[in-house]
Amino acid sequence: MEVVLDFAEKQRGVFQRMIVGALVTAIVLLFGALLNPFGFAVDWNASERLWVAAVSILSPALLLMVSIGRLAMRRFYHADDIDGGGLTHGSEEAKMLQSILQNTLEQAVLAGFVYIAWVAIMPGSTMSVPLLAALLFALGRVLFLASYEKGAPWRGTGFALTFYPTIFMLVVVLITLMAGV
Repeated sequence: MEVVLDFAEKQRGVFQRMIVGALVTAIVLLFGALLNPFGFAVDWNASERLWVAAVSILSPALLLMVSIGRLAMRRFYHADDIDGGGLTHGSEEAKMLQSILQNTLEQAVLAGFVYIAWVAIMPGSTMSVPLLAALLFALGRVLFLASYEKGAPWRGTGFALTFYPTIFMLVVVLITLMAGV
């Protein structure tokens, strides 16, 4: 039996799941920043930092590849979608996959920029943060993909686990730059 929610119920559901995502983000990233779980040295050279950046951006890249692949496979195997969204109206399934791909692309680009900024600017002892954020990105995208068809309230945690770590990191980097640390 499908549950039908009105707008206010959907908003409440999204808000509750975003709170969960925000709490998980805060706990995991503070753990990474304050406790240095991977034991990274305070003094790091550029090649070590580059390694952290490269490993961190693999998660968004992998999830972006999956999203591209899902839409490409749909288009290849279905006559109503093979010509692509620019030439046809496309099926509802292709439109949904395109929406997921668009959201994943937006999230991946932002995360990649922020992970690189963190690695370049922040102290070596905080290099666990982009790696943990990349893990949250993967978990968030999987939850988002698995719950997308159920509607906004169910995908709120997945979205939050993808978006909030990136925003947390961006704010910290900007504060660090403004403080001249």
